Amino acid sequence: MIDSSSCGALLTRLTPYEKVACSIHLSLRRHPIKLENRCKVRIYRNENTREHSKKQWNWPCLVSHLPTHVSKMADSTAKYLDSSSVAPDYAEIIVVRHGETAWNADGRIQGHLDVELNEVGRQQAAAVADRLSKESKIAAVYSSDLKRALETAQIIASRCGPLEVIEDYELRERHLGDLQGSVLREAAKVKPKAYEAFISARTDQELPGGGESIDQLHQRCTSTLQRIGGKHKGDRVVVVTHGGVIRRLYKRAVPKGKSPGKILNTSVNVFHLSDGEDWNLHTWGDVSHLSKTGFLETGFGGDKTSG
Repeated sequence: MIDSSSCGALLTRLTPYEKVACSIHLSLRRHPIKLENRCKVRIYRNENTREHSKKQWNWPCLVSHLPTHVSKMADSTAKYLDSSSVAPDYAEIIVVRHGETAWNADGRIQGHLDVELNEVGRQQAAAVADRLSKESKIAAVYSSDLKRALETAQIIASRCGPLEVIEDYELRERHLGDLQGSVLREAAKVKPKAYEAFISARTDQELPGGGESIDQLHQRCTSTLQRIGGKHKGDRVVVVTHGGVIRRLYKRAVPKGKSPGKILNTSVNVFHLSDGEDWNLHTWGDVSHLSKTGFLETGFGGDKTSG
């Protein structure tokens, strides 16, 4: 439970839920009130998930006796507390990589080529859908229009709604030009020019055969997520996309962070997008839902070399 004695020092680091509780505590200490039925407000915080629950809730009774500035804050927060939504000043975007494909398992580069899920990928999609269906309400599901992402998104949407999947071409994987369809371990021999461009340290290096540079991919996918976030302030939204895209989203949120490592199939990555284009990485690479299903440990298709 929130300790009122330390509220002032902590206020700038707390979530909106906790800020309201602290403001109430401090206000009551300055302006004691007498209530016939003493109102009790306790907000508990799960340190692992940062989720909150309410106990002995009598919000209208308490708010009516608070100073105006605290009352307005409390009343605003009550709306999204009761609706199981997120704070109204940001969008919570749950970015999920698609399930496994046969080409992932074979180490074959996909890019924009349209490869469907294999049976393991469908089981992974069902597992992440089951997980998300047990969490707070999802307002919308967006997806790349490529089959491997779209089928993953449809499985999630059916469990979390049902909801319609909103397809977005801009959420596609990086276009990998002449390398698409090649087995990565053979690419240096069969497509030497494309492979050399692929491993280049230059982020503006395009790939032969119409392939995108890292800079082009970054601009495309980060602007798309920003657009989605702008439409969904106060909502939890699922976005199903690809390993190369997720890597660039990580770079946008944590520009000076260490390498994100492998992006595993159906991994859950949660971003908070606020006003002023502020991005915060809340959860990264969570595959706890795959404990029974299993996953491709190489993470092929989501590492830094395979896009």
